[in-house]
Amino acid sequence: LLLNLLRLLSLLFAGVSISLNKVELSVGESKFFKCTVIGEPVKLEWFNPQGERIVSSQRVALHTGEDSSRLTIYNAVVEDAGIYRCQTTDAQGQTQEATMVLEMYQKLTFRDVRSPQEFRHGEAAEVVCDVIASPAPAVSWFYQKGFKSMEITEEHYSRFQVLPNNNLQIHKVTKADEGVYRCEARVEARGEIDFVDIEVVVNVPPVLSVLQQSFNATADYQESVTFTCVTSGSPDPEVTWHRKGHQLERSEQFVLNTMEGGRSTLTIRNIIQGDEGGYTCRATNKAGAEERELFLKVFVQPHITQLRNVTAVEGSAAMISCVAEGEPLPEISWRRANDGRSFTDGDKSQDGRMDVRGRHGKSMLTISGVKLTDLGRFDCEALSRIGGHQKSMFLDIEYMPKFQTNQTIFYSWEGNPVNISCDVKSNPPATMLWRRERLTISAEGTANTRVHTIDGKSLLEVTPVSDRDFGRYNCTARNNIGAKYQEFILAQADVPSNPYSVRLSAVSQRTATVTFMKPDSHGGVPIGHYLVNYKEVGSQDWRDVKSHGIQTIVLLTGLEPNTTYEVRVAAVNGKGQGEFSHTESFQTLPIREPSPPAVHGQRGMGKAYRLGLVKQDDGGMPIVEYIVKYKTDKEEQWMTKLVSGQQDFALLQPLQWNTRYEVEITARNVKGLSEPTFYQFFMPQKPDIIADSLFSGLGLGPVVGLGLVGLLLVIVVVDVSCYFLRQCGLLMCITRKLCSKKTATSGKSKEMEEGKAAYLKLPLKEENGKETLKPDMIEIKVHSDNSIHTKQDDSKA
Repeated sequence: LLLNLLRLLSLLFAGVSISLNKVELSVGESKFFKCTVIGEPVKLEWFNPQGERIVSSQRVALHTGEDSSRLTIYNAVVEDAGIYRCQTTDAQGQTQEATMVLEMYQKLTFRDVRSPQEFRHGEAAEVVCDVIASPAPAVSWFYQKGFKSMEITEEHYSRFQVLPNNNLQIHKVTKADEGVYRCEARVEARGEIDFVDIEVVVNVPPVLSVLQQSFNATADYQESVTFTCVTSGSPDPEVTWHRKGHQLERSEQFVLNTMEGGRSTLTIRNIIQGDEGGYTCRATNKAGAEERELFLKVFVQPHITQLRNVTAVEGSAAMISCVAEGEPLPEISWRRANDGRSFTDGDKSQDGRMDVRGRHGKSMLTISGVKLTDLGRFDCEALSRIGGHQKSMFLDIEYMPKFQTNQTIFYSWEGNPVNISCDVKSNPPATMLWRRERLTISAEGTANTRVHTIDGKSLLEVTPVSDRDFGRYNCTARNNIGAKYQEFILAQADVPSNPYSVRLSAVSQRTATVTFMKPDSHGGVPIGHYLVNYKEVGSQDWRDVKSHGIQTIVLLTGLEPNTTYEVRVAAVNGKGQGEFSHTESFQTLPIREPSPPAVHGQRGMGKAYRLGLVKQDDGGMPIVEYIVKYKTDKEEQWMTKLVSGQQDFALLQPLQWNTRYEVEITARNVKGLSEPTFYQFFMPQKPDIIADSLFSGLGLGPVVGLGLVGLLLVIVVVDVSCYFLRQCGLLMCITRKLCSKKTATSGKSKEMEEGKAAYLKLPLKEENGKETLKPDMIEIKVHSDNSIHTKQDDSKA
């Protein structure tokens, strides 16, 4: 009965309640709700606004006890709004529930508003201000300028517009629109207000200019070229340099620099031909990119790449090729070194054998019918407007042997060796072979023959021992071009024939000149000299005079005056002396007076005049003396001076200044006097200073001696001055040595007279230059014996 009563009471008082019946919750906030049951529930559950039983999760959590349950909502969202039910079930299966209304609202929230926000110059910029709230907020925009804030309205700012999504749109944004913009949001129902400041940045696309579009340079001359780009934009553009699609990096060849004012440079160093082409300057920033192409034209000095020596056979054709490169392509010309003749494209030589054809940096010089005169150096020169290059080649010509001598007959005699020369010129060098009557003479030779070969010449040395060794010899020369032979004759030599047409000329008392004609035959061997025989008529003793070499003029000396002589001439060669010529006679002149002497004058030193005497024909006897007479042109009396016949001058002195003199000179030998020779000269006015008279009679030695004496006097004067003024020099050194020896006896020495003593007052100085008794002075007295006494000034001591 009691149990039933309790159950009845529990049914009467049973109930469910929630701690909060109506709640307003902001999005993002968290809240818990507690459901309490009176009685003994069997089951306690929560249901969401959609009627679904709530199962505990990370965001929505349930904590249930015996008579209560707590519902926690974390980070609430708008979708969480609605009516929540807390339901309990007892043991009989009866249910009861309580409800709770959850209302959600959104606070002012700026979602991911970026600052700064960047835009491209000229575009329609939309400044994003993503703000949410419930109810929907009202948004206003302000432009922050310094400390002032100005609201943006379409009435004042025609380019500005607030979009339905609360963003601010700026039409054709410019750099002047940069700044800080404030986005302010309000919820009137709750009086809620908030704002965010947004920095607007306007990026200006790069603007790029170049100072010079194209450049020229010469390759391989260590030249450098600098490209310059000037850029502007916001933000400052980044400048890169590109070539052939690849970005250039800093290196030894490429130097990249960025300077103030938007200048960027690319320096290309040590330019080579491969550096030619386009280079791109590219400027990039957030607003875009721009690029400009610059061009480098590389000129290349002409360079000859192919030119070779050529060997051709005489009579054939020679083709010489010269290939050159460069930018621009050079023009090629040829020059023949042996005559300096030049050939260019299309030229031909006068004989039509040389022809030049070429194009595109290649030239071909063709020589038809090659001659030995074509042998030598040819210069190929490649020229363009920026320079030139020259190379040389050698045209070598091969030809069959050619004999260089026309002498085919050689003379000798038994026992006399002779060299038969076979002189051959050939290319390539020829081999030479000697034959005698179809028999080959070996290089080792025979008993009386030997072969010597050197530098294209073969000498056959033959020593005839009998008549069989005289006759024909054959020399054959051969190379890979061909062979030739030449025949030589070895004939027996003889003595020369006699000279003829012997003549005598310039016959005087003591000398005579013999002239004659060469003999018609030299006997096959060159004449070595001529032998002249002469003797007095009636004498049997011939005297010999040899000619100088093969001269046909011989001077006979030491003859007697007024005497008749006979003379004959014979030629001498290697085999011997030939026959004498016909004998000729001549008579020397008799002795007579000498011929007048020749005179030339030369002014002497001072009042003297020198007459040079040139001896003429002495008449067959030596000149004994010259008789020199002279006088002024105003006087009648002659002065006479005798000069020995051995002298070649006469010195006239003393003479008068500013006077004309007449001279008469006569030569005398034992036979008598010559005819006189007349001469005149003029003595000038007396000079004021005879500068050259001081040393006129002196040679080099005396002049040097006088110079040394003068130098010694200068040194002595300087040394004495240093002694008295500076107490130094050689004299001072000698005086100190003498004083040191005479100190002990200085008291006994006699002083000089007071008027002859020399006094000097000098300050004493220490080694460092300071005066020890400044301003006191020391008196120095020099005595006749060169001793020195010092004495302090009594007034200063």
